[in-house]
Amino acid sequence: MKAVIKTGGKQYLVEEGSVIYVEKLEGNVGDNVTFDEVLMLDKQVGNPTVKGAKVTGVIAKHGKGEKIKIFKYKPNTTSTRKKQGHRQPYTKVEIKKIG
Repeated sequence: MKAVIKTGGKQYLVEEGSVIYVEKLEGNVGDNVTFDEVLMLDKQVGNPTVKGAKVTGVIAKHGKGEKIKIFKYKPNTTSTRKKQGHRQPYTKVEIKKIG
């Protein structure tokens, strides 16, 4: 059974036993998490969501992604140069049940 869920402003295609990396969720490792916004369940498409459908999973770990380097500058001036870095936090979720 497959489903499309929405979390963190993104959509994910999941099935039982799959592992997804989503935007950081509140909770500790081992906690259950429920996704109520199910956009599609097998061939049943919601308008905008499927009524009564839920996807449950377990938080496997929290972490940060790879560092992205950002460099902004304006040519012909030495005072406007800026170098930044960013690491996006994520949560690894194992999907246990679709229903």
